[in-house]
Amino acid sequence: MTDTSPRHAPGTGAALRLLAVFLVTAMSALVHAVGDAVPVGQIMVWRSAVALGPILLYMALRGDLPGGLRTRRIGLHLTRSLFGALSMALSFLSFIHLPVATAQALAFLAPVLMLPMATLLLGERAGVAGVIAVALGFGGAIAMLWEALEAPGQGALVGGAAGLGYALTMAFVRVHIKTMTATESAGAIAFYFAVTCTLAGLATWPFGWAALWPREVMLLTGAGLLGGFGHIAATEALARARVSDVAPFDFTGLLWAVIFDLLLFGLVPGPVAMLGALAILMASMLVLRRRTPATVPLAAPGRPGR
Repeated sequence: MTDTSPRHAPGTGAALRLLAVFLVTAMSALVHAVGDAVPVGQIMVWRSAVALGPILLYMALRGDLPGGLRTRRIGLHLTRSLFGALSMALSFLSFIHLPVATAQALAFLAPVLMLPMATLLLGERAGVAGVIAVALGFGGAIAMLWEALEAPGQGALVGGAAGLGYALTMAFVRVHIKTMTATESAGAIAFYFAVTCTLAGLATWPFGWAALWPREVMLLTGAGLLGGFGHIAATEALARARVSDVAPFDFTGLLWAVIFDLLLFGLVPGPVAMLGALAILMASMLVLRRRTPATVPLAAPGRPGR
């Protein structure tokens, strides 16, 4: 007899993963749209504080409050959350200064960079496929950034450096979360991360925040809600299907990013950038074929804290 319980519904899991990828990519597009008027720290506050609403509501409906927030490993949460907050800031910088598609493609370097990170921190062996994946990923990143760096000004340089920094810090965060899930609930990991990002963003207030007009409030609120609901959709996807069943759908984020660039900002990636994106996707798929665990930490696709 086929198991039809929610935890064994790969079709539903795939649909939820597709929804999560769309929501998170749409959130990134809103960050790009508001980034010219609002500082990164202020965006982090809105993104994290607003997302707490959907996340806490979801946990309450699942009966995970308040027990799901209890922890005896606050040090692990602090390390994960601080690196995650740095990762979020770098992510937003990359989306502000780069086209959405370019920044999204750089995000796919995170699982590729997990290979050398896991070798250094966990003693895992990368193997020939892992070395090829890392080489492809970095080659693709150079190709993606080549076209962006030809634009006048220093914005693309800042965005490219931030995108690479995001991929590196997020690779560490994912390896770190892997060690946390043995004792910590997914809800606790997500909650403490969101709170830390809110506090980190608030710490930037003395350096100057922007006065918000209705347009900025709408965009920032939308980014927070999309991030929160994207996190929930990703969680439910992993509850219904194996990671190996749903992870390939993460790559649809690049398609959505290209569509948002075209429709919202009138940007079309050139041939060199598309070749670089293809190389990064190939590297990510090599990693995916090499690693097909049954479960992974609670996280939405592509970007931190989703």
